[in-house]
Amino acid sequence: MNHLELFGQIEVFIFDIDGVMTNNKVLVMENGELLRSMDVRDGYAIRKAIEAGYQIAVISGGKSEGVRKRLESLGITDIYLGRLDKLDVFKELMSIYDWNAQKVLYMGDDIPDYSVMCRVGLPTCPRDAVPEIIQIALYVSPFFGGSGCVRDVIEKVMRLKHQWVEE
Repeated sequence: MNHLELFGQIEVFIFDIDGVMTNNKVLVMENGELLRSMDVRDGYAIRKAIEAGYQIAVISGGKSEGVRKRLESLGITDIYLGRLDKLDVFKELMSIYDWNAQKVLYMGDDIPDYSVMCRVGLPTCPRDAVPEIIQIALYVSPFFGGSGCVRDVIEKVMRLKHQWVEE
């Protein structure tokens, strides 16, 4: 099966946050608060996918309440923060929703994403992911984490199904 066929069968998106939805950098404030930057165009694509009926989940080891609020404002309801064992969360989601793993796209950028990426139909990563993740990804976005890689994969799926631009 070629990559376009894989994108065409996707019904569920699961994303990591740091290094995927953000640029993998944090700004440390004097009070210890960690600030992250997220791409507005990624947010647009997430909203558009949810409106079209796609399920989107986020699994992250980080615990930022600011990030949670941003994701909720985009319409994401399956938000798992502070979860170091991403495979356990993935199995939980698979059980709750009875998803077909072959119809799941997962985007991660680092070693904690490895075990989940090995179990989905379309493992993807941003261009600046670590080598071990790039090696197992079936698609490497030309965009860096926090700079459009999320929109890239959502847009590919929706364009293949003629759901991206209303003609």
